[in-house]
Amino acid sequence: MDTMNWEGWLPREQILGEEAMSKVPKEFVVQHSTNGNPPTFFLTLDHVIRLMKEQDKLDIPYLQRLFPRLQSWYNWFNQTQDGPHPLTYRWKGRNATTDRELNPKTLTSGLDDYPRASHPSNNEYHIDLRCWMTIASATMSTIANIVGADSTPYNSYYQLLSDNNKLDQMHWDPTNKLYSDFGLHSSSVKLVRMKSSNPQIPGPKVRKVVQKPTERFIGSHGYVSLFPLMLKVIDPKSTKLEIVLNNLHNPNLLWTQYGLRSLAKTDPLYRKHNTEHDPPYWRGTIWLNMNYLVLSALHHYSNAKGPYQSLAADVYQQLRSNLIENMIWQYRQTGYIWEQYDDDYGGGKGTHPFTGWSSLIVLIMAEIY
Repeated sequence: MDTMNWEGWLPREQILGEEAMSKVPKEFVVQHSTNGNPPTFFLTLDHVIRLMKEQDKLDIPYLQRLFPRLQSWYNWFNQTQDGPHPLTYRWKGRNATTDRELNPKTLTSGLDDYPRASHPSNNEYHIDLRCWMTIASATMSTIANIVGADSTPYNSYYQLLSDNNKLDQMHWDPTNKLYSDFGLHSSSVKLVRMKSSNPQIPGPKVRKVVQKPTERFIGSHGYVSLFPLMLKVIDPKSTKLEIVLNNLHNPNLLWTQYGLRSLAKTDPLYRKHNTEHDPPYWRGTIWLNMNYLVLSALHHYSNAKGPYQSLAADVYQQLRSNLIENMIWQYRQTGYIWEQYDDDYGGGKGTHPFTGWSSLIVLIMAEIY
């Protein structure tokens, strides 16, 4: 938290030292205090506080020192990443003028090329950021109570953000039956090669919009649509939970025998390059960090009183087995833990050896969530 500026902003890229600087692409070195990454630290804090309570070892002096910075960080999100309507949020930093990207990236979300509104605008709002702020509000309320501060504003806002009726009103797509972003969007876009004046040098590929965009739900089945599940925002008795769980287990959407793919096979951008030189990243491959969050949620819902406990438990057991079996098999075949895994055959992809979030498989084996 020592890298925080006076506004409460934390740099997206934590570039600490010359060696780290040498490995960061130049375009990411200069950063903007209007753009920030997800407040995932609140998940860690929530887990640590629960452990401290279980062991009767609450470190109140530490939390008292940390709390003012958490307040600044929390306020920064509410002041700079707010959406066009109450209780909505928008990732800032998307490029609304580029014609080289099939779908302008949302680097700030951490899910770089995952499909968002095809035409970035001030009227779009994002389901994943709303869910992050729901967890942030709950954790701030908990810490405020511990350190003797006023928890009322945090708890009140948590109650608003976690209200499923309000959530469904803004983010439930009744046509595609999923939680979704909203914005100016066209699913009919493609990259086409421009003519070149030099026959020896091919022209660049640019985006062509085949169908005019309209303001609507984006409608993509994938990791973003699962955030209300992953962060346990859905009420255990909500009928939406049954729909989400059934969609989760659908092999035509996200389910594979190796884990949950990041984007449904039915999506127009499934496995599509975002530029002619930018291969798909969050458009189909299996990521352990997001599968871990899904398993954590399934474990929660399988133990929460409600009509869908049994369904959540069944999906949990199958998904957990699929992930463990595939990672062990791939490690035996290649000798590596990988950044991500192919959704067709389970093979490792991306950076290797990679013991970042893929090491979460150990917590999955131990059922620690």
